[in-house]
Amino acid sequence: MTDSSGAAVCSLEPQVLTDCIDGLGSAHFTSLLSKLLRSLVAFDCAVIVGYRPGKHPIYLYDSLQHQRELLFQRYLLHAYQHDPFLVRLAEWQEEGVFQIGQAQSVREEDQRYLEGFYQQTGWRDELCLTLRLAESRWIVVYLGMLQDQAGFTVAHQHTLRRYLGVCAALCRQHWGQAPLHLSSLPLESNIGQQLRQAVASFGQTLLTEREQQVAALMVQGLDSQEIADHLHIGHGTVKNHRKRIYAGLGVNSLSELFGLFLNHTVAAGTPPADD
Repeated sequence: MTDSSGAAVCSLEPQVLTDCIDGLGSAHFTSLLSKLLRSLVAFDCAVIVGYRPGKHPIYLYDSLQHQRELLFQRYLLHAYQHDPFLVRLAEWQEEGVFQIGQAQSVREEDQRYLEGFYQQTGWRDELCLTLRLAESRWIVVYLGMLQDQAGFTVAHQHTLRRYLGVCAALCRQHWGQAPLHLSSLPLESNIGQQLRQAVASFGQTLLTEREQQVAALMVQGLDSQEIADHLHIGHGTVKNHRKRIYAGLGVNSLSELFGLFLNHTVAAGTPPADD
């Protein structure tokens, strides 16, 4: 099926939905969700992150073929603060499908981010899906076009909106109330292997085994209470571990710790994109 401009607009394929449902609770779910979206709308690349207002986005999936290092070295570290889609989400807390023109920010620094993003990544057009998991917990999906002559149409947005409830329900079923962290990455994927290895080795020579466990959960976006629940220790104990982690790694804030972890990850080498 095509829209009035001739762009391909698809209907949901039953087998793709079946595969996605079968993948619930597994490390393959994010890649299956991407395939489900691709069955609806053609796109060149996708990025999926977990988002909570005021905190670093949590990497969950990407299919980037070029400039993947920008995702880890810049976007997840600090540039996300100027992402117009996240700025809009923080303000409106709204589920939906949005094109870049619907998320423009008037802030000068956000405009500079946007200009630099498209120049550096080669993206020519972008759609963003915001899917609510629970209060202040979201899945954000970015779909990118790389070709000048291609672009997302109004019909593409309408198609994705028709199935937005299905995608959101699948995400809620998959993640539920569980913390968003790297355990959801497929072990056989290159980026999954790299990130899990980075988590396992982060601070290994400078921290105790328990401090390393806490640090690994901190850089994956868990707060002190979530870490306490996950490790079955007291909230005060987690706070004490955090202080020792900061001192041991020579950082003064969670943002600095996150930056150190991303540098540690990138130092291992940026892997090729998954097929």
